[in-house]
Amino acid sequence: MTSPEPAAAAFSQADLGNALAQCLAYTAELPWGSQPTLFGLVPTGVLAEQAPGLVDPDDDSALSPVVQETDTAELEQLLTTVSWPAAVVGCALVSEITLLPPDAEADLDAALEPLLADPVAADEAARQAAHAHPGRQTARLAAGVLRNGKRVALLALREGDGQSGDLQTHPNLAPNVLDALAQTFHG
Repeated sequence: MTSPEPAAAAFSQADLGNALAQCLAYTAELPWGSQPTLFGLVPTGVLAEQAPGLVDPDDDSALSPVVQETDTAELEQLLTTVSWPAAVVGCALVSEITLLPPDAEADLDAALEPLLADPVAADEAARQAAHAHPGRQTARLAAGVLRNGKRVALLALREGDGQSGDLQTHPNLAPNVLDALAQTFHG
């Protein structure tokens, strides 16, 4: 017996946030410098019915992240080609990012200005300048969307250097990543 198609509207932003925290917990076991990790978000009840061995009987979470095996490190290509079956009510992506203090903008502009005619070289120069900046912080960004339009992005700063590793969010965090993830349901 198969379950009826899950109603994505039944899931809240809090359910999505909890699933993202699970995604970050999974990726915390990976070494820093790992490729981005893509997850399908499936209702835990559906997963428990279809693959009972994958779900802890005490798991009361609404959504369960399912790691997607990918063969590309090119994030844009991956997000433009992925498609989801009906049982997947959302998706999430965890990637590493470098955060810079507001005063770093002048340093980045100086690195980019001579290379603006070559977008690839400018992008690489910006990446190198960001990694060399003394005020940089490394973090894992977890961004997720549901078919019903709910969106959340969480940031986990790399522990050490006085950082606690606490999860942070902001309404304007990673809008482009969230848009790209949402497009995987409309493409």
